[in-house]
Amino acid sequence: MKTITVYCAASRRLDQAFHDVAEQVGGEIGRRGLRLVYGGGSVGLMGEVARAARAAGASTLGIITQTLVTMEQADEECDEMIVVETMRERKRLLTQHGDAFLVLPGGIGTYEEMFEVIVGRKLREHDKPIGVVNSHGYYNPFVSLIEHGTEHGFIEESMHELAFVHPDPVTVLDHLAGVRAIARGS
Repeated sequence: MKTITVYCAASRRLDQAFHDVAEQVGGEIGRRGLRLVYGGGSVGLMGEVARAARAAGASTLGIITQTLVTMEQADEECDEMIVVETMRERKRLLTQHGDAFLVLPGGIGTYEEMFEVIVGRKLREHDKPIGVVNSHGYYNPFVSLIEHGTEHGFIEESMHELAFVHPDPVTVLDHLAGVRAIARGS
């Protein structure tokens, strides 16, 4: 694994505990010598991950829409920035450029991105590992939703194997690195 795409909130109204986890993730990405691929924003957890990753030596690739650039949310410190017209194009490039996906707490856009990469893996459009950091129980409702769907026959049991969910970001990163090493035959 050389690059990791991180999906997370761009909200400014978050509890400091979530910022702390985002900073920890960014630092780990840098210490592991990975390249961060992210939404290119400078605010919220997105900005926190990118700043911490760069401070720990990581290269950053931001992918952002022109609309968000116009709203002055672009991360001007980003090593490389790709500006696109639509969110659909942004999501396609975020998926394309990452070797693995890490999901931190976020809003409806983060949920959409998470479900899209999970469905893509289910449909074998990619074989990239997916990790979800269940920081402070934020994704407990997601876990319950999947269990509920499984109980009622709407979601196959194998769905539980498509994304690794854990509260500790280091454990999630270790899992993603291990899965990529196994997939390469290392």
